[in-house]
Amino acid sequence: MSRPPSGFTSPTKLRKVIAASMAGTVAEWYEFLLYSAASALVFGALFFPDTDNPLDGVINALLIYAVGFVARPLGGMVFGYFGDRYGRKKLLQVSLLLVGVATFLIGCLPGFDTIGYGAPVLLVLLRFVQGFAVGGEWGGAVLLVGEHSPAERRAFWSSWPQAGLPVGNLLATIALLSLAFTLPEDAFLAWGWRVAFWASAVIVLIGYYIRTQVEEAPIFLQAVEKAKAQAVENAGVFEVVRRYPRGILVAMGARVAENILYQVVVTFSITYLSIKVGSSTTDILLLLVVAHVIHFAIVLLFGHLADRIGRRPVFLAGSVLMCGWGFVGFPLMDTGSDVLIVVALVLGVFVHALMYAPQPAMMAEMFPTRMRYSGVSFGYQMTSIFAGSLAPFITASLLRAYDSSVPIALYLLVAAVISTVAVAFARETKGISLESVDLADDAREPAGVPAH
Repeated sequence: MSRPPSGFTSPTKLRKVIAASMAGTVAEWYEFLLYSAASALVFGALFFPDTDNPLDGVINALLIYAVGFVARPLGGMVFGYFGDRYGRKKLLQVSLLLVGVATFLIGCLPGFDTIGYGAPVLLVLLRFVQGFAVGGEWGGAVLLVGEHSPAERRAFWSSWPQAGLPVGNLLATIALLSLAFTLPEDAFLAWGWRVAFWASAVIVLIGYYIRTQVEEAPIFLQAVEKAKAQAVENAGVFEVVRRYPRGILVAMGARVAENILYQVVVTFSITYLSIKVGSSTTDILLLLVVAHVIHFAIVLLFGHLADRIGRRPVFLAGSVLMCGWGFVGFPLMDTGSDVLIVVALVLGVFVHALMYAPQPAMMAEMFPTRMRYSGVSFGYQMTSIFAGSLAPFITASLLRAYDSSVPIALYLLVAAVISTVAVAFARETKGISLESVDLADDAREPAGVPAH
């Protein structure tokens, strides 16, 4: 009877790995949508003093939202360093617990009327903790899957943790929607929103248990043993940047459009629809439910497509289509028609999924195993500082200044061009084995020259 090849991961083990990876991304994005929705619906009034313009409090809350993204690269550096040394699994367990504790505590914070400016200060601190933990979450989650996956299906299987994004947002939307439907508006604003934050503890505990049941990928264990045998010091983020500058720049550039578009479609749209269009809270959340369900399905579809035709063609289709979304999506929202608003949101997540689905495989294939966690996490999270973190703040500020969606559409256009150029210079890696990436790194190591 023939034996499976070295490093083979059985379908049963792979399913466990996917579940463990998705558990974290679901919890991560549950929390992030909760915060973004609460920023538009609750936090502006709760944590900041009253002003004449309702957008002022929302903008302040969204600025604090950006703090979580600013902390992400730091988390990516720390978790990446220790994740490349001690394993993806252990660090993923730590990051998930940190996200859960910070999210739960946000639900316990008193408002501005109770402790004054202490309220936004505490919110900033907790957002920083969340961002730090999430900075190490994504890289470890997608690598746990990618390093277990066969080369010919890596993009598809790696797209499952990506699908945790719409699942987490769907759960958060349903939680908020249920509370908004069952509670009077004053009760929802006073304490109802807190229940959704406290409920994150359940998701985190389930995710933590699932993550205790998986093993590290064989290729990672082999890399650790090799490093021990050769007494090689663990490579940190600075070593990754020195040796793989092209990979880092492509990863950062690719994230610009995807990161900004999603924050605009899902986060800023709540503000836009509630303040500019005048839609009710329940209507907005119901429409987002439809978008999240469709987003889940098409992320997996485009992950499969990236294995068939390549990572670059799928991504570039999304970045090119993004150039026009702002000029179509916002006018559709302005009609106030629920049907057309759903069309705008679905078009947005469709374009986003084209860029988001191939990202994990594309980035994992840029770096060798010994520094993959550091490279992927740093390249992915560094962009968050100036892209996704500021996108809701910038778009809300543009809306306040110009009372028009045209400047926002132009902002999206510039972001799309940046990512299109970055990925156009990337190498196509469809079907490449991670072992071959490690061998190429070994061959270049003595020369000490950058690999890409």
